[in-house]
Amino acid sequence: MPPGTKVLSAEAYGTSNWAKTAKLSVVLPDGKRKRFFLKCAKGKGARALAEGEYHSASAINAVVPGLVPNPSGWGEYGVDGSQVYFFLGDFHDMELSAPPEPVDFTARIAEMHRGTSPNGMFGFPVPTVVGVMERTVTWEKSWAKSFTHQLKDVIRYDNETNGPWPEYDAACRQLIEVVIPRLLGALQSDGRDIVPALVHGDLWEQNVGIDMGTGNTIVFDPRCTYAHNEMEFGTWRCSWAFHFNSPTYMRLYQQHIQPSEPVEEWDDRNRLYSIHPYLTDSAGHPGSMSRELAYNEMLYLCEKYGPLESLERYDPEKDISVTGAYTPFVINQLDENQDRIQTIEAVR
Repeated sequence: MPPGTKVLSAEAYGTSNWAKTAKLSVVLPDGKRKRFFLKCAKGKGARALAEGEYHSASAINAVVPGLVPNPSGWGEYGVDGSQVYFFLGDFHDMELSAPPEPVDFTARIAEMHRGTSPNGMFGFPVPTVVGVMERTVTWEKSWAKSFTHQLKDVIRYDNETNGPWPEYDAACRQLIEVVIPRLLGALQSDGRDIVPALVHGDLWEQNVGIDMGTGNTIVFDPRCTYAHNEMEFGTWRCSWAFHFNSPTYMRLYQQHIQPSEPVEEWDDRNRLYSIHPYLTDSAGHPGSMSRELAYNEMLYLCEKYGPLESLERYDPEKDISVTGAYTPFVINQLDENQDRIQTIEAVR
């Protein structure tokens, strides 16, 4: 904060899987009062969480001012012999249970997706996180290669948490070696091409709120990358999607940005992109159904784009796009002393 800032109060605020969060009330050197949101983390992925969120929010605000809280900075400090990394941004009092107004929300997301990378390639300038895992940072001209990096990251992250599963590992290999080159390679072949778009990277209901002061929709916790814009909507297919699984949001978004060619493969790409958030959730919540749901999605795609007799068969009774099943999302929240885990169900 600016030198001379006086802190009036600092109180725990909000919930986070990986960090401690707080609301700060201050008096600035010019005498004006202001509130900040503070996020602090240490250990694995902490620097990428803080630095990545700062650069992500800065990139989004440069394209769509006001869509995310204005970032003030990030940095580090030492406590008890450990390095703690922090992100500081504007505070917004938000209602998280109400759905965003579809017309304006989808228009602003489409506007964000028109933000393009500085070099015309897929990637991001600094690491961002998936859970507590840093994404591989590399620039690629090929979207299939770029997404493969991300999927390998999250598969490894999931395996570290949940251990080996031979049938699942075989499906992962077939997905990476055969399905992705075919399904995503088609986006940049036979005269087709896609432009790297600025995506939020974790756009689900609990990262979207209504500002109680202005009524505007605010998105937060960005984990940006320059990607195929359709990757943004993988999480809208997942079992915990409540508002965004309504076709209204996607149909309105597609009035601004139409599905990429081949259009007829849009749903299969959406299925592929949903595997990433499923495995992120699986790694963060060992023993959840997300790993099995991701595995079933892999089997569907392998049967269609890379059949292999040794793989198990896809089960439509485990496909939520068929069954309509819904699973409330659960957050593991560290208490103020960080000595025990409280499990809470995300508010719907």
